[in-house]
Amino acid sequence: MRLGILDHGYAPGTKLLFAIVRLFSRQPVPDAAKLVFYRPDFYGTRAKAFTHEAMRGPSGWSVADRELMAAYVSKVNGSAFCVGAHTATAGQAYGDGRKVAAALTDLESAPLAEPLRATLRMLGRLTREGRVGAEDMREVLAAGVSPGQIRDALAVCAAFNVTDRLADAFGFELLSPEGFEAGARYLLRRGYR
Repeated sequence: MRLGILDHGYAPGTKLLFAIVRLFSRQPVPDAAKLVFYRPDFYGTRAKAFTHEAMRGPSGWSVADRELMAAYVSKVNGSAFCVGAHTATAGQAYGDGRKVAAALTDLESAPLAEPLRATLRMLGRLTREGRVGAEDMREVLAAGVSPGQIRDALAVCAAFNVTDRLADAFGFELLSPEGFEAGARYLLRRGYR
């Protein structure tokens, strides 16, 4: 059930921004954007800063890799909106939507480098079970992932475990394929600010 609170209660400047987004993108404003603008002092400002740093800050992972991590965590969580949004964004970032689809369909046979595959495996376990142990970390390190890359992947995982739950709690409406592709272009151009 969708919580309609995301459809009203915005300041005039935010309403104008949403109208401009609709005009130029020819797509509805995604509920993810509506959420961060609804109560920016309570959630939005901090969430945007954390997510932007996790997804676009300096990292040993590419933007495409981090978008795939977001899509993978969202798939494990069963968050249809976030899977659609980050599958489109990862596909555009890699320039290879089939690679992303393969990773989300069967991680073990997907055409991925072993460090990324091992990291996705670990993020999936953390998302499903709510914990990882020393053995999980040894496996990821043995696959060639640096401690900094593990930290960065865990930040992506944290950001999307929160976002996925909010998307489901608020009943984010799915976008059309064109809407997800337009959103992906925006995220690749501007990030999460």
